Amino acid sequence: MSQVFKALSDPTRRRVLQLLRQGPMSAGELSDQFDVSKPTMSAHFAVLKEADLVHAEKAGKSVIYHLKLSVLEEALLGFVHSFGVGEHTPAPMPKPKTESAT
Repeated sequence: MSQVFKALSDPTRRRVLQLLRQGPMSAGELSDQFDVSKPTMSAHFAVLKEADLVHAEKAGKSVIYHLKLSVLEEALLGFVHSFGVGEHTPAPMPKPKTESAT
């Protein structure tokens, strides 16, 4: 879980994940969204892969990145549950229905 939070600690990496929510993108397409060098972006991609937040596949000369949302969800839920939040929380009581006069 710590690798996920390390990956999420950087705003550039968070933005990459947001972009990938729209669908798979090539490394070049992602890099074009940022004003940093390609080696810097490559390092960001490596951190995201190490945290298992993205999957990279070769497509010819390109690398296509896919978001692994289930890994992110699992890490965030695990973090929340580590504080006892969401465990054994009773369901909210439904509001009583009021009869309308007609």
